[in-house]
Amino acid sequence: MSLRVLIADDDPIIRLDLKQMLESLGYQVIAEAGDGREAVEAARTARPDLCVLDIRMPVMDGIDAAATLADEQIAPTVILTAYSDRELIDRAREAGVFGYLVKPFKPSDLSPAIEVARARFEQGIQLAKEIESLTDRLEARKIVEKAKGVLMEDLGIPEAEAFRKIQTQSMNLRKSMREVAEAILLARDVQGVKG
Repeated sequence: MSLRVLIADDDPIIRLDLKQMLESLGYQVIAEAGDGREAVEAARTARPDLCVLDIRMPVMDGIDAAATLADEQIAPTVILTAYSDRELIDRAREAGVFGYLVKPFKPSDLSPAIEVARARFEQGIQLAKEIESLTDRLEARKIVEKAKGVLMEDLGIPEAEAFRKIQTQSMNLRKSMREVAEAILLARDVQGVKG
């Protein structure tokens, strides 16, 4: 399946050349823009797999557009530009740009940059999901540990038995251990208010 690409350049002739080049490489150009703000709006609507942006554009430059696209996790960006000065490269890196090609470039340079950018972007999304999952699991573990402590204290039972009680309630009620633990902690809070 070919990647769906958005292109942005303020020069319509360059956009047309780039579109033809991308299509000849097997990519599908689904949106075009003449400035950075247009590119961001088009990307929000079209949800491309990748954006190819020029740096020097009116209204919003390509690097600021790339930063917005990265912040909103819409799509990775590859910058195509005639400028290679250090300041622009640093700005692009800080904006979360996934590729930076300096004109003139060969069509054979474009495909690897696009493929690597898309792969890195997907790796980043997967890593963020894994971090979120681990954070949730760690939080659940803390809540279960706290509820175990409450049961141990209130019922005078050992840790293993407190854990089994939470586990058994979880299975009987078809609720997660975290939900059972939260209920135990809530009940303890309510009793504390009454007392």
